[in-house]
Amino acid sequence: MGAIRGAICALNTVEDIEQKSLQLVKTIIEENNLSIEKIEAVFFSVTDDLNACYPAKSVREQLQLYNAAFMCFKEMSVPNSLPNCIRVCVLADGIEQKRCKHCYLGEAAMLRPDLNVSKR
Repeated sequence: MGAIRGAICALNTVEDIEQKSLQLVKTIIEENNLSIEKIEAVFFSVTDDLNACYPAKSVREQLQLYNAAFMCFKEMSVPNSLPNCIRVCVLADGIEQKRCKHCYLGEAAMLRPDLNVSKR
């Protein structure tokens, strides 16, 4: 099982949080060549400034991931951390951890320059 991580920034609107969360998870699926059936769990955390909606709800519905476990958490409030940030961890069967392609998109690419990440 692999734990694939990623992040993206969003505006604090229902539409933007939903769109950016979906973009992030779709990118992880595409970059890692995952099938929906292999996704066991998706964990989101968001910074304090993102509270318009739960990112998990739209991702679950849009991708029809009804058998995967979803959770949303509040990210720690650390001084000078990246604002308006959605982070995700997707747990999937059939992929080795060392082969995971982590996806930090847009402004969030600065969070993990040490990883082999997609910077779309």
